[in-house]
Amino acid sequence: MTQFKDDEILRQKMQDIVEECMGESPSFCVATCPLHIDVKGYVGKIADGDFREALAIIRKDLPFPGTLGRICAHPCEEKCKQNEEGEPLAVQQLKRFAANYDSEFEWDISIEGNEKPQKVAIIGAGPAGAMAAYILRKKGYAVTIFERLPVVGGMMRVGIPAYRLPREVIDFEYSILPLMGVTIHLNTEIGKDIQFDDLLNDYDTVFIAAGAHKSIMLDVPGKELEGIEPGVDFLRNVSLGEAQKVGKKVVVIGGGNVAIDVARSAVRKGAEEVIMVCLEQKHEMPAHSWEVEEAEEEGIKIIDGYGIKQFLGEGKVEKIDLVKCVSLFDSEGSFNPKYSEEENLLLDTDMVILAIGQGVESNFLNGHSDILAPNGKIKVDPITLQTTNLKIFAGGDMVGRPLIAIEAVAHGKKAAISIDKYFKDEDLTIGREKEGTFETTLVREIKDEEKGTIRTKVKRIPIERRLTTFDEVEVGFTEKCAIHEATRCLQCECKLCMKECIMLNEFCEYPKQLMEQTLAACCIDPLIPYSCNMCNQCTINCPKEYKFSEIFAQMRKDLVKDGEGPLPQHKPIYMHQKLGFHPIFNIVKPDLKAGYTKRAFMPGCSLPSYSPKLVGEILRYLQKELPGTGAVLKCCGKPTKALGLEKEFRERYSMLEDAFKQLEVEEIIVACQSCYSMITNMSPHLKVRSLYEVLREIGIPEEAKGIGKGKVMALHDSCVTREADEIHDSVRFLMREMGYKIEELPHNRHNTRCCGFGGMVVPANPDLAKRVMNRRAAEAKSEHMVTYCAACRESMTLGGKKSLHLMDLMFDRDWEKIGVPGLQGPLNNWLNRYKSKKEIKQSHIF
Repeated sequence: MTQFKDDEILRQKMQDIVEECMGESPSFCVATCPLHIDVKGYVGKIADGDFREALAIIRKDLPFPGTLGRICAHPCEEKCKQNEEGEPLAVQQLKRFAANYDSEFEWDISIEGNEKPQKVAIIGAGPAGAMAAYILRKKGYAVTIFERLPVVGGMMRVGIPAYRLPREVIDFEYSILPLMGVTIHLNTEIGKDIQFDDLLNDYDTVFIAAGAHKSIMLDVPGKELEGIEPGVDFLRNVSLGEAQKVGKKVVVIGGGNVAIDVARSAVRKGAEEVIMVCLEQKHEMPAHSWEVEEAEEEGIKIIDGYGIKQFLGEGKVEKIDLVKCVSLFDSEGSFNPKYSEEENLLLDTDMVILAIGQGVESNFLNGHSDILAPNGKIKVDPITLQTTNLKIFAGGDMVGRPLIAIEAVAHGKKAAISIDKYFKDEDLTIGREKEGTFETTLVREIKDEEKGTIRTKVKRIPIERRLTTFDEVEVGFTEKCAIHEATRCLQCECKLCMKECIMLNEFCEYPKQLMEQTLAACCIDPLIPYSCNMCNQCTINCPKEYKFSEIFAQMRKDLVKDGEGPLPQHKPIYMHQKLGFHPIFNIVKPDLKAGYTKRAFMPGCSLPSYSPKLVGEILRYLQKELPGTGAVLKCCGKPTKALGLEKEFRERYSMLEDAFKQLEVEEIIVACQSCYSMITNMSPHLKVRSLYEVLREIGIPEEAKGIGKGKVMALHDSCVTREADEIHDSVRFLMREMGYKIEELPHNRHNTRCCGFGGMVVPANPDLAKRVMNRRAAEAKSEHMVTYCAACRESMTLGGKKSLHLMDLMFDRDWEKIGVPGLQGPLNNWLNRYKSKKEIKQSHIF
């Protein structure tokens, strides 16, 4: 195999792609999701109506889709590209919709591999603990959960009201744990029913995920008055169905999601009036905006920008003295509210519920103060969640800042990965770079036609019912609504080259993968570089504008240098080039009639092989309108160059330059797009013009004007001259002059697609070339396809279209009578080349 390790320039180009290609860059939603659920994948399946497959995609990463589909704070939606121009995709609701198709009979409760001897104790059956239990049991470990509450779910169960998260949803989804073999001990408090040290002795590791079940209380005058209650206790009592008195006029202190839940629960428990008081301005409240909106719909009043000075009352709270908050943070950015004594409010109340924050209870860790922070939370390595006691791991609200539910679930996954590595005696830090939220390297522009879509609103139960029951407020999407919303997804990804290039799809999932494999092996299957059409469609679609054709071209040269290229199947091309430069098929002809030669017409290879008649007619017309036009019938050498035969190419191209020098011309008029590109690049001292530009300038034959009136022709642009606007414009001008209406293909001009002939792919990978031809031909709806490259005409004929050369329309006006030319075969092509030579030889005879 060819070794690329010595080609430093090539290796650097490949390395650039490895480092910057966005082919595997996740979409914005997936990168933002702490669990990296394949949002794009399952939303796409919903759009297709494949709801069970959508659910299967979710369950690969999340065994609790119905639960999180209701309570997830969906940070993914904030990063949704639709959010930049309007409203984000309703990702959470689509997840919930997919969960409607869940069935325990389809759950995979198997374990991976054999049962393992290690035992894991998990403290807390909340989202972090449940996720860790699921993953560790899946890996074959013996897992036991210890939960202080009489129910599973942790704070999801007793901190989130049933109107947001029905209890039957939690019970249903959590039931997978015992089915898998996870043991759950409810009503079991660590430090009381079981000592923590006993767990350490009886289990190989302990994961602490006990949650934040303690309310933070206010230290202000009157705090001891009856009727002032902690919000967490209030929600827990309501959730567990325990006796919970509610005053007539309830004031909830706090502006976060817990405060909202407390206030809305108080309404449902019969409070006549509920008021929320928060330090923040309304638009700055920590609570999600949609929850604030729902609270106000239910009649809850919000007094924003005020703090508590004191509680007043005789043994029982009767009034609250509020003071205006003028700032929340000090100059260093620390939370340090400042108040104005000049602005006070006095509120009547008979019940105050505090929801200003939550703390953790870590008394059960007496004797392990070395792993505790001053605030009672547990100190862990943020990458591994391991404490300084290597057997103890902790996550969720027990460590660091308060987490939203999906972050807690992600902590459970992180802990499970670490514990698995710990048992395997692996480095716990390796491979953890992209756990949790990260910024994707993806770049995605929103097209005009993608803007302005309207987010599908989820229906809610009537307000009257909401005020008196804990029935679920949001009823979720119908199938029709879910499909409609899912179709708004932009399916953000790069892979723009993959969407266009059939060749790349045959050999990789994205270019980075191919380049990585090639760099690692220092070699490549020769078929890969020889399968590139060199059309640059991948490059114009690539946001980074990587020039893959240049990389594959250099690979071909290296293959030739090492004796592995061209491929055996390229023998016909090699022979074609030998004959293409043979005197029997070449001619260099001055304009004998004019007696001088200023320019040369060069028809190329394909046009002479296709139609000697057209070659002669074009040359005679040029000599008539532009006296001093000679001709050069010779190949430009592109096939040789395309094979990677650089030395032979330069030798052959020098023969072409000799022909130009022989005629002493200053300008070359080319009919072949490859010749146009090659001579422009190789002979910058010459003026190179397309035949079609020249015909536009001098005018078409009188008898050709209006000849195609009323007829519609599909037009194929050559990929070689995709950047040549002057050629595109001239071709269209000529067709309109002849009266033809043009069917513009979806991919045209700069964005045209290859016909399949380029890069000498046909002999190397004929099946691939045929697929490229068929795809391009299928874009045309009209009966006839017009090209201005004879090789393209042949490709489109092979693709199943009735194809004509543009010059057929202008100079062979009997084509409709005799029919569209088909394929002529190699022998006839060479015979035509010889006849074209004769046409040029006799061109001065009119």
